[in-house]
Amino acid sequence: MLIDSHCHLDRLDLTAYNGCLDTALQAARERGVGHFLCIGISAENAPTVRAFTERYADVDCSVGVHPLDLSRGSEPTMQWLLDELNHPGVVAVGETGLDYHYQSETAQMQQDSFRLHLDAARECGKPVIVHTREAKQDTLDLLREAALPQAGVMHCFTEDWPMAKAALDLGYYISFSGIVTFRNADALREVALQVPSDRILVETDSPYLAPIPHRGRPNFPEYVVDVAKFVAELRGVSYEELAAQTTDNFKRLFPLARVQAS
Repeated sequence: MLIDSHCHLDRLDLTAYNGCLDTALQAARERGVGHFLCIGISAENAPTVRAFTERYADVDCSVGVHPLDLSRGSEPTMQWLLDELNHPGVVAVGETGLDYHYQSETAQMQQDSFRLHLDAARECGKPVIVHTREAKQDTLDLLREAALPQAGVMHCFTEDWPMAKAALDLGYYISFSGIVTFRNADALREVALQVPSDRILVETDSPYLAPIPHRGRPNFPEYVVDVAKFVAELRGVSYEELAAQTTDNFKRLFPLARVQAS
């Protein structure tokens, strides 16, 4: 069994599946994908991702406000976060973090929100899903400041090995998306070679970042298989071994997820 540890089911372009999410999920299941973590990015989509967990036994979700959604008037409060995180289908906090590539002018707002999410994670005991882009030092500083006992995951990792090593030392997992398959991603592949086997995850981040051979087209949860096969070959292990290892890692990181036995 394989798990898509980060997908946005509410944003999928379902044209290829006759507009039906059930069909898209079934296509993934038929390729051996046994569980999906659907990610919250705003107050607006929280009810939708929660509803998916009530509709599908193999979907869990997170709740949070993405750093790029803050400027759209979606600043969270602690009470809102804790209320949302109390839902049984919500197994993680986020995604949250820092993105200075697109909105460096909102850095202080992003940092304040990131701290709030980290505080909420400490309060509820659920792991945090971290987005970081061109904000390495501030991200690591805030993670060190929070010192969460349950840590979390650096999702869709695109930074260098020193940052990965620092995050690993803080107890975080590292997740790779289709970017690792891109032709210009040699530095990222070096990171994927070095991450310990018990701390690696795979994801699609669908509908974004479709892996080769699907690059340039909409991404779907079933394509996590292509990511996993690429990473397995890169690391010199079988696909079955990588699938089993990343499934075990996911279950360890997200103990509240309703992952069924394969």
